[in-house]
Amino acid sequence: MWRSALPVLALLCGGIAVHGENGEPFAAFLAALRVDAEKQGITRTTFDTAFVGITLDPSVLAAMRHAPEYGKPFGPYLASLASPSRIGVGLRKSAQWAATLRAVEQKYGVEATILVSIWGVESSFGDGEQHWDVFRSIATLAYARFQQPLFRDELLAALRILQQGRVPRSEFLGSYAGAMGQPQFLPSSYLKYAVDFDGDGEADIWRSVPDVLASIANYLRQSGWQPHLPWGFEVTVPQGFDYRASRGSFAEWTKRSVRRADGGALPDGASAILFFPSGTAGPAFLLTDNFVALKRFNNSDAYALSVAALADRLRGLPAFRAAWPTDDFQPSRAERTALQYRLAALGYKLADFDGHFDFELRDMVRDLQRRYGMIPDGYPGRAFLNRVGVRVP
Repeated sequence: MWRSALPVLALLCGGIAVHGENGEPFAAFLAALRVDAEKQGITRTTFDTAFVGITLDPSVLAAMRHAPEYGKPFGPYLASLASPSRIGVGLRKSAQWAATLRAVEQKYGVEATILVSIWGVESSFGDGEQHWDVFRSIATLAYARFQQPLFRDELLAALRILQQGRVPRSEFLGSYAGAMGQPQFLPSSYLKYAVDFDGDGEADIWRSVPDVLASIANYLRQSGWQPHLPWGFEVTVPQGFDYRASRGSFAEWTKRSVRRADGGALPDGASAILFFPSGTAGPAFLLTDNFVALKRFNNSDAYALSVAALADRLRGLPAFRAAWPTDDFQPSRAERTALQYRLAALGYKLADFDGHFDFELRDMVRDLQRRYGMIPDGYPGRAFLNRVGVRVP
C-alpha cells in the first residue's frame, strides 16, 4: 500500500529523498523501529500504545517543504513575527508574569524579553493551535528519511517520554514537525531541557507558564547563552568597506568604522559576526554568540533575527532602521540544499546537507564571491546561485 504512495511523497518533498529504509513498507519500518525501541527498554505495551492506528501523513511533508523560514523575504517574515499585535500581547504577558520572569532570569541568566519573545513566536503565548499527532508526524518524517537520522531518534525519544508516564498518549499533540507544547520542543529537547519550575513535580510545557519560561531559559543557557551579552546590533558600514571582513571583536569593528545604527557605542570584550541577511542592499548586523544560541533553538537566521527584533521591541527599542529590499530573494530549502552539495563538490568542507545555513557556510560564499568578482557579503542571492551552478528561476 505505502509503496504506491512513495512517488506522491517524493513530489511533496521537492527532490528530497523520500523512502523507507531499503524502500520497505511502513509496517516493516515500524517492525525495525520496535527492535531498536526494545533495546532501549521500551516495552511492547508502550510501543503499541504509541502506534496503534498510525498511518503516514503526506501533509506533514508538504508543510515541511513550505516552512516559512525558507524562501520568504526577510522583511515580511520579520514583520509577521514581530507584529504590533504580538508586541502588545507580549507587553501584557510580561507584566502578568513579571515575578516569574524575574525568578527565571535570576536562575538562568536569560533576559525576560528574550523568553517572552520566543514564547510568543513559538506558540502565540500558548494560544497557537496544536492538533498534529506527534507520533504520526515524526513517524512520517522518519519513514521518509527526512534529515536522517534526526526524526527516527526523535521517535525513540517520544517513546521514552511515554514509557516514563510523563505525558499521556492523548496529549502528544504538537506541530507538523513533531514539536510539542508552548515552547515547541522536539521530544529529545523535552527530555534534555524541560523544567518543573512551579514545583508540582511535572515539567508541563503544555499548560504551566512557569515551566514553559524556565524550560526555554534552560534550553538557551545549555546552548551557550551568556548572561549580560547582547544578541547583537543593527549597524552601518562606511564607504569603501572591505566586505571580506566577517568576524572580529567589537573593538576591531569600531576600528573598521562599523557603527551601531542607533548611534550607541559598541561594547567591549566580545566578538561579533557581520551579517547581511539580504546583501548590501539591506540592513547589516553584528551578531554575538547569543545569536548563535538563538539559532540552536531554531536553526534559522530569519527566526533568530525575528526573536531578537521582537525582544528589542518589548524592551522599548525601535524597529530596525534600514529598509529591506523590495525585491529581496531568499533561497528555498531545495536551493539551500543544492548549494550545500555544490559547495562540497567544489572542495569546501560541510557537516550537513539539510538546507540550514551557518556562518561558516556564508564565509564560503564570501570566498567564492571574491573569486567571481562579486561583493563578498556572504549573501547567496539569485545571481550568486546561478553563477555557482544552482539554477534559480
